[in-house]
Amino acid sequence: MEIVKKYFSHISATQEAQFAALENLYRDWNGKINVISRKDIDNLYVHHVLHSLAIAKFTTFRAGTKALDVGTGGGFPGIPLAVLFPDVHFHLIDSIAKKIKVVQSIAEALDLQNVTAQQCRIEDEKSRYDFVLSRAVMPLPELVKLVRKNIDNQQCNAIPNGLICLKGGDTRKETASFAKNVIIQDLSNYFKEEFVETKKIIYLPI
Repeated sequence: MEIVKKYFSHISATQEAQFAALENLYRDWNGKINVISRKDIDNLYVHHVLHSLAIAKFTTFRAGTKALDVGTGGGFPGIPLAVLFPDVHFHLIDSIAKKIKVVQSIAEALDLQNVTAQQCRIEDEKSRYDFVLSRAVMPLPELVKLVRKNIDNQQCNAIPNGLICLKGGDTRKETASFAKNVIIQDLSNYFKEEFVETKKIIYLPI
């Protein structure tokens, strides 16, 4: 929890309590369903929460923004971002029902009024959003084809609507065809933890 305050010192007491509650909530659920790998649960705040919040270092969402979290798994990056941006609506989807059950339970426990969750494949999601978010779901060209229909034409943020992905390793091959438009940032620009050294954020206006 302290790692969140280290980089986001402006959070309110309510947000601090919500972030602090995540560990017990995820540990409890991990005892029933393997939402986060067993060896990774001890690194929840760095590997999952802080990693998700890198998107908030890249851009700030204005109130009223709508974001779709594709393949959210246990709620990343959607849940941490929903805590940080209470005036932004996050719709979290995943094709696996038990993961959505976890997301819904955690959002309810944190009283996140700005989160909805649904068992759904991206192919079947028809609504439009300002941004589509994902964390290592699939190769970028494939993802762009699937989410293009979900990007709203009306703009309300400092950067154009589009896709924001969290990726690891060498991303040159999958971003090559978008070279003229894609923006790639190393997470080490924002955070100093060893875990983020190979992590990147990829933004593609659509």
